[in-house]
Amino acid sequence: MYDFQNKVALVTGGSRGIGRAISVELGRGGATVVVNYAGNEAAARETCALVEAAGGKAEARRFDVADAAACQAVIEETIQAHGGLHILVNNAGVAIDGLLLRLKDEDLDRQIDVNLKSAFYLCRAAARPMMKQRSGAIINLSSVVGEMGNGGQTAYAATKAGLAGFTKSLARELASRGVRANLVSPGFIDTDMTSGLPEDVKAKMLEEIPLGRLGGAEEVAHAVAFLASDRASYITGTTIQVNGGMNM
Repeated sequence: MYDFQNKVALVTGGSRGIGRAISVELGRGGATVVVNYAGNEAAARETCALVEAAGGKAEARRFDVADAAACQAVIEETIQAHGGLHILVNNAGVAIDGLLLRLKDEDLDRQIDVNLKSAFYLCRAAARPMMKQRSGAIINLSSVVGEMGNGGQTAYAATKAGLAGFTKSLARELASRGVRANLVSPGFIDTDMTSGLPEDVKAKMLEEIPLGRLGGAEEVAHAVAFLASDRASYITGTTIQVNGGMNM
C-alpha cells in the first residue's frame, strides 16, 4: 500500500473499468479522489463508495474532458475545495474502430478530442499549480495498440502513440519544478470493453499474450499508484507496460 494521505487526485474516466480500479487504489492509500465521469452518475457514485470503503475520500464530477474550459474550471475548483492537486490521472478514452478507408471524420475528431486533447487540456491546467507547490505526479494512460498498431484502429493507435511523445516532452518541461509525468501502457485488460467480445476473438487475443491471459484492471492500477507515489520520486518521462509480454 502506498501513502497518499493528504493527497488529492483527479482521475478521468473513473466510473468503471481501469479508472475505477485506479480510483480505489489511490483511495486505499488515503487519497481524496475526484472521480470524473461522462454520463453514468450511478456508476461514478459507486466508484466513490468503493474509494471511501477502501479508506479514502471521494467526490464525483461530471464534465467533458474534451472541453478545455471545463477542464480548467474543474482543476481550479478542485484546488479551491481540497487545498491542492497532487495527482492527475488521464485515463478517459474512447475507441471507435473501423478501417481507415471507412473512418468518418467525426469519429477521428472524437478520438483525438477525448484521448489526446483532453490530456493537453488537463495537464495545462494542472501544470501551474503543481509547479507552484513544487510537486506533483501526472500519469497518462496509453495502450499497447499505440506501440504496436492494430488493424481497424488507426485513429485510436495514433492518439495513444501521441500521448507517448506528449508525456516525454511534458516531463522535460516540468522536471525542474519537481513535477513528474509518466505513462502507463496497458495491453488487453479484462473490462466491460473486452467482456463482450466473441470467444473466437478472445482466443486470438490470448495467442498474442505470452502470459496467456488478459490483465486485470487492478494490475494497471498498481502501476499507476506506484508512479503516483513517492517511491517513484526519481522516475519521470518513462512508460510502464502492463501487457503480459505482448510488446517487449
